[in-house]
Amino acid sequence: MEYFEHRQAFELENGQILPSIRIVYHIYGKLSANQDNVVWICHALTANSDVADWWPGLVGSGHLINPEKYFIVCANILGSCYGSSGPLTINEQNQKPYYGSFPTITIRDMVKAHILLRQHLGIQKIHLLMGGSMGGYQALEWAIMEKNIIKNLFLIATSATESAWGISIHTAQRLAIETDNTWKDNTPDAGKNGLKAARAIGVLSYRNYGILVKKQTEPDVNKIDNYKASSYVIYQGEKLAKRFNAYSYWLLTKAMDSHHIARGRGGNTEKILESLPQKTLIIGINSDILCPLIEQHFLANHIPHSSFAEIDSAYGHDGFMVETEKISDVLGKWIQGIGKE
Repeated sequence: MEYFEHRQAFELENGQILPSIRIVYHIYGKLSANQDNVVWICHALTANSDVADWWPGLVGSGHLINPEKYFIVCANILGSCYGSSGPLTINEQNQKPYYGSFPTITIRDMVKAHILLRQHLGIQKIHLLMGGSMGGYQALEWAIMEKNIIKNLFLIATSATESAWGISIHTAQRLAIETDNTWKDNTPDAGKNGLKAARAIGVLSYRNYGILVKKQTEPDVNKIDNYKASSYVIYQGEKLAKRFNAYSYWLLTKAMDSHHIARGRGGNTEKILESLPQKTLIIGINSDILCPLIEQHFLANHIPHSSFAEIDSAYGHDGFMVETEKISDVLGKWIQGIGKE
């Protein structure tokens, strides 16, 4: 893990100013002399910059995105609780953590921070930019913002705009956090029980009817309480609450709601996509109910130099992290096809 301190004012899309920002990042591998081996990976909602840890089977030694071949970069997003500037960061004006006073951020703000890190690292071109889910939001925004820097693009389980469905789910999750009577307390543990409930809501959209019925159906027909499905959802909530922060979760779901590539660019999503010069691979998961195939088909229909693949998986939206063997097969063949530029 490494740190980049940008000791200058950072203006957010909403006009608010952070006096400085910190970005935590991981790098793997060695940068080639002509910089033709950079793979930059954008992470999803509650992940972090240690991409080899949360995307095993796809990234790391012996896998497709191999540090022996590629120079791999992943930066922790603004607003997270894993070291980059966010609600737990010390506010320089009062020397106390921001907590709920940390300003609203957007996907574009996250990408603006990524660009600062790219410049700091001296990277002049990115051979492959990739991301899934919220990571795909960042990757798509970045491909628009730096068309001459990003050469190739890989998007999975993602979309051009946040849907009304996604916004509704996020709103329900924030309502769950807000009902916690510790929410807005100025402590790192504020809203922890609400966060558990928010994650439980999220699990229902990350998976689906089929996989939960298959994996969590109660074998004991005589039970009247303490069901496997209940235990599973409770466990997922507790697991996240131990490693994440409610302020960050609330803030980042707001950031996802803001995702719309046509905002401030004329309002025509199709035209924005049609302007992308990158060769692009788009993968959709056929059981994904959070960001369904219709969203990836829309991308593929409007990005000029795109290829589309559908992966059969029972794991719903989480399939983008689970099905690494299938993803590696499709992505590997596509990478061979585009070659090095």
